[in-house]
Amino acid sequence: MAVDPGPFDMVSTRVVLDPQGSATPKPVTPSFYADLDRDFDGFAGCVLLSKYEFDEAWPSWEIHPKGDEIVYLLFGDVDFVLWSPDGEQTVRVDQPGSFIVVPKGTWHTARPRKPTGMLFVTPGEGTENAEQPPASGAR
Repeated sequence: MAVDPGPFDMVSTRVVLDPQGSATPKPVTPSFYADLDRDFDGFAGCVLLSKYEFDEAWPSWEIHPKGDEIVYLLFGDVDFVLWSPDGEQTVRVDQPGSFIVVPKGTWHTARPRKPTGMLFVTPGEGTENAEQPPASGAR
């Protein structure tokens, strides 16, 4: 067997799903995202499976231009905020086992109401972060 089947801890290790259908566990390091771009050809066609726990509002917004992101609630209560030129749309996610779909190309952030853990399925190619969504919504 060429791939270590685990088990792995999703907090310290993420999983990259590549276009050929392979799942590659990747330890989280200070250069994690730069390493993904380097090791997976700019992350083209790849999806990142990750778990995050947080109890404060995200300090920034993000956008994924290459695909929809699926965000699954493990525990907690969070307002997921989606931005469009028409304004913000807040989606409350408070039932463990529920999920939302963040549409491709949509700026978003999260504001937890209490400690929250979520599983993210992210098409990472071209991901951008900003303190605020651009006024025009354009990337």
